[in-house]
Amino acid sequence: MHKRINPDFLFNSTQYGFSQAVVSTGKNHIFLSGQVAANSDQSLHSTGMYEQATQCLKSIEKLLAQVPASLSDVTMLRLYIRADASNQQSQNDISRALLDAFGEALPASSWVLVSGLAVSDWLIEIEAQAVTG
Repeated sequence: MHKRINPDFLFNSTQYGFSQAVVSTGKNHIFLSGQVAANSDQSLHSTGMYEQATQCLKSIEKLLAQVPASLSDVTMLRLYIRADASNQQSQNDISRALLDAFGEALPASSWVLVSGLAVSDWLIEIEAQAVTG
């Protein structure tokens, strides 16, 4: 249902945990609000970038299960990364979290540095789009 496109004339984005493009033939489009590393009581789940990114992705996976859908149905991610928390290590941590979550089924993505998120302890917020059917 999804074809992931990573041509040789573009840089190897798969090493960072995303595809250059995803073509979907499905008919059900699912739009998820940005997920952060907060528990249901809105308390922070973790403090490091890898842990926060992993928690965001776990929340996305659990939310998709309610549809029902799965991470393999995700076609696009938008990552909002707090600019003051962005460095090479945090980018590597985000890439590792994406690769751990998606394996070979890497969605397309955009990484955006922002001056801040709604809560000052949040380092990253991840939105997702998925397609099923």
